Amino acid sequence: MIAAYKVRVSHEQPPSPMQPAINAATRLCAVFGSPIKHSASPAMHNAAFAALKLNWCYVACEVDPKNLRAAIAGAQAMGFAGLNLTVPHKLLAVDMVDALDDSAKRWGAVNTIHFTDHGSVGYNTDADAIITSLREDLGVALPGAKVLLLGAGGAGRTAALKLASEAVGELYLVNRTQSKAEEIAREIQNQFSGVKVFTQYPKTDVNLVLNATSLGLKAGDASPLDERQYSLKQARAVYDMIYRPAETPLLQAARHSGCKMANGLGMLLHQGAKAFEIWTGNKPPLQVMRQALEENVYGKAKS
Repeated sequence: MIAAYKVRVSHEQPPSPMQPAINAATRLCAVFGSPIKHSASPAMHNAAFAALKLNWCYVACEVDPKNLRAAIAGAQAMGFAGLNLTVPHKLLAVDMVDALDDSAKRWGAVNTIHFTDHGSVGYNTDADAIITSLREDLGVALPGAKVLLLGAGGAGRTAALKLASEAVGELYLVNRTQSKAEEIAREIQNQFSGVKVFTQYPKTDVNLVLNATSLGLKAGDASPLDERQYSLKQARAVYDMIYRPAETPLLQAARHSGCKMANGLGMLLHQGAKAFEIWTGNKPPLQVMRQALEENVYGKAKS
């Protein structure tokens, strides 16, 4: 018997007038998460489909973690082209797909699924996306850098391993559950012995503070950084993977401290562009996708 599950589909914007009308031939993609109402992925992908005149449609679905396996199987059974996964599904999905791409094997998390004739394949498009965004949006030179990383979940684990592969000098991992940070630290020490890893706040200035937690996503959330233990005046740059709200409590504090700062819109763009390419086989219209994200999150495209 197939387990029953409940999803809630979120549409934040009407489809572009350029986009073909949905019909019996429309290919479907979706993002699964909990929560999901904040997602700007539908705006980005539907704009890209419209630009390339593809008869595809992308929706956002609220999926409780306990229903994730059934939801993935349901999407596959219904002929979806692919899925994106966001909080808190990226680690859970590793054991829920038929095969893992090298990217998912290396970084240990799945944020993109492609349904093929041979089954479901899990990918990780986050790792390259975060590095690209750090360079584009903050101009951070990672080799030899000192980085304070907040969070050791799916996004945090991917970021930690990718930063280590970029030869950062010192990596400070801080997580609510200490054992998770220690587990990642051991993995980094085994794979990237040249990187110094600590599971506590630094006592020195850092080049970058990176938030990979979900704190800041909901109204009333506290900052993920305990400023009693570490002051942002000791950081040159701050990056928050959250993009809605556009300025989280962490980024507000970073602005007041004079740090260079950026939210996760660039990461969302680049991971989404790679997912688009995996699903459709087409080169993603990057500028169209960027403009759609900026209009969705900021209310207008940046000049």
